[in-house]
Amino acid sequence: MQPWNGWDHIVKIDPDKTLLGGESVADVAKTGTDAVMVGGTMGMTETKMQKVIEACSDLSVPVYIEPSGAGVVVHSDVLDGYTIPIVMNAGEVSWLTGMHKEWVRLDPEIDWDRTVTEAYIVLNPDSSVATLTEANCSLSADEVGAYATVAEQLYNQEIVYVEYSGTLGDPELVAAAHDALDEATLFYGGGIHDYDSAYTMGQHADTIIVGDLIHDAGIEAVAETIRGVKDAHSD
Repeated sequence: MQPWNGWDHIVKIDPDKTLLGGESVADVAKTGTDAVMVGGTMGMTETKMQKVIEACSDLSVPVYIEPSGAGVVVHSDVLDGYTIPIVMNAGEVSWLTGMHKEWVRLDPEIDWDRTVTEAYIVLNPDSSVATLTEANCSLSADEVGAYATVAEQLYNQEIVYVEYSGTLGDPELVAAAHDALDEATLFYGGGIHDYDSAYTMGQHADTIIVGDLIHDAGIEAVAETIRGVKDAHSD
């Protein structure tokens, strides 16, 4: 059993953003979240990643990085692993294989035992990640389900990630991805901002991810989303 199989909630910390005044990464870990992920789409540098990872050195929860390119990968014993995105519905094919090829070519220190890929399905056309990857976000529920099946059955992905990045998504499309999967874990990210939104998406996703919320509203708001998703999974 992989550790993420039992996760209800992840906080994603963006190294290009700051936490609210007086709050720390240690405070984030104390909210009850199951894991911390470090990564972002824009403004990423190795120095920024390193700073956040160093702040995670004594956390009581697993810490993973999600690099947006080879140049921002940080190798550290603090990390439990590396989650590497592949974008199933990318229009720019480098987000399926090209970026990964460059990482392998340039980085001789890859720890394959701690590296896992995430099969992203990007669905917010206005998001930075959709623009960067030229993702086709105009997908029906059938198409989302088909992408999820391709990820699991053809590409042997253990994690499928429905990403709405910045806006709350369509529960029907999230449910379509979930229903298409046999064993893979379904992550959902985008627009989770309170108990109700976490509860709604927690009814369809195995794990919800909050990112902007920790930077914009802080740890108390994050704690509400944890309660929401846990209640959804217990009902």
